[in-house]
Amino acid sequence: MLSIFQILLLILDIAWFIIVAHVIMSWLINFQVLNLNQPLVAQFWYGLERLLNPVYSSIRRFLPNMAGIDLAPLVALVGVYALRIILQNNISAFY
Repeated sequence: MLSIFQILLLILDIAWFIIVAHVIMSWLINFQVLNLNQPLVAQFWYGLERLLNPVYSSIRRFLPNMAGIDLAPLVALVGVYALRIILQNNISAFY
């Protein structure tokens, strides 16, 4: 059962990394450090968009309109971290 716990933590770590990579890449694109006309950058960006848009859209339904500020990635990061804390506090259930 401990291996299931470790796999769940690995999945949460990967989700954390993907969300952080998406946020950093969005900043780099907005500050024109990265250009979406480059095929590799565009492919990576649109892949992340397709992966995270269902998660963000479900979070955005509950958030108020902030006039250009998107808090969905922050809420997603807090959610991933909260799930990690819940799993670590209930590790005894996996033994």
